[in-house]
Amino acid sequence: MRRDEGSRRGYRTAPNEFARALFAPLCARYDALAAVLSMGQDRRWRTAMVDRVVGSNPDVILDVACGPCAVTTLLATRTTGRIVGLDQSEEMIRVGHVNVERAGLSERISLVLGQGEQLPFDDGTFDALTFTYLLRYVKDPAATLRELARVVKPGGPIASVEFAVPDAKGWRIAWWLYTRTALPVVGFIAGGKPWWGVGRFLGPSITLHYRTYSVAWTVAAWRAAGIDDVEWRTMSLGGGIVMSGYRAE
Repeated sequence: MRRDEGSRRGYRTAPNEFARALFAPLCARYDALAAVLSMGQDRRWRTAMVDRVVGSNPDVILDVACGPCAVTTLLATRTTGRIVGLDQSEEMIRVGHVNVERAGLSERISLVLGQGEQLPFDDGTFDALTFTYLLRYVKDPAATLRELARVVKPGGPIASVEFAVPDAKGWRIAWWLYTRTALPVVGFIAGGKPWWGVGRFLGPSITLHYRTYSVAWTVAAWRAAGIDDVEWRTMSLGGGIVMSGYRAE
């Protein structure tokens, strides 16, 4: 079996384990390299996602797939509430603790090891919830959305950011060429062999995800999970998508 075929099979059959192994060596430089690989757009996407939840002045917010806590700390600076960051990677949690302490936010942010598919919280625990680049790394996105909605109080906002595939043919071709050729090279130059691997994986994984779970499917899954007023906005010529809604009353 070729290595690429083995990687794709691992991604499809055990996405959680695959994601942990893929990103474990990259935690310390994750945010800087994510900015490079997204051509500086990930900060705009994350800010747009946070904009969707801060207006309700939530007291307790859950940030799922928090990674090294870029969104978690942003939520803390944009609200007066308490933030809980959750990630399945012990390596990410360790780096997150360092980043939170450096930001002087340790009293307002707590970090928990766990998975979005099985949240260790009671129903209706949180006033708001965010999740970042999550649905490509779970076996059952619909079930995961139901689990995310479960822990949010009725009426609470839920928002996400994900990579996307541009709709316009010209930009879609340009996106395909960038993700299959330039992205691995840029990753290698910026972060060495581990980020070269991520660069090679990223584009095909996004394409595969949306072949199975289109934007229309995802919107329907949000609604079926008990999330009302679902809205979405594509950004950066279709390279990213921010989606949001409110836990049904």
